[in-house]
Amino acid sequence: MACCLVALFSFHSVVHAQMSEFRDGTVIKGFGKSAPVPSHVLPENSEFNITFDVASTSGEGVVNRKFDSLARFINMHAAAGVKKENIHLALVVHGSAIFDLLNNASYQEKFDTPNPNEPLLKALLENNVRVILCGQSAASKAVKSGQLVEGVEIQLSAMTAHALLQQEGYTVNPF
Repeated sequence: MACCLVALFSFHSVVHAQMSEFRDGTVIKGFGKSAPVPSHVLPENSEFNITFDVASTSGEGVVNRKFDSLARFINMHAAAGVKKENIHLALVVHGSAIFDLLNNASYQEKFDTPNPNEPLLKALLENNVRVILCGQSAASKAVKSGQLVEGVEIQLSAMTAHALLQQEGYTVNPF
């Protein structure tokens, strides 16, 4: 039993030490923590056009971890020397994740708590991330444009959004 406890505490210490390497970024503060990787150097003038597909939520009252991935992508690449204007991201949302796009009033009405995703979404939008809602998912869940965080676009469908983004040179990030 004592060996198990020692192993458990040792594992916890290693995990805690590893997580302490993760820091807030300089672009989107409070979200998207990342760890430096000094041995990796990106080519000068790297440019990214990436779309992130999100269909699931992290739960009521919890920041969507997949939304946070976009903040992490921006923060870690800016820290690695990529110019902010060379990072072009799009967030395509469908399925149960659509409720994470609700503005505070609509989220509060539905879940009786403020939307923890709203500050993150506003920061992403301020950093030129396109946030696109699947119109088919919105219709199926009776979500109207006036219920969304300001700046969220509605496309015919997630499939349409991905096809159009691909024509613009975006690749899909494989979560």
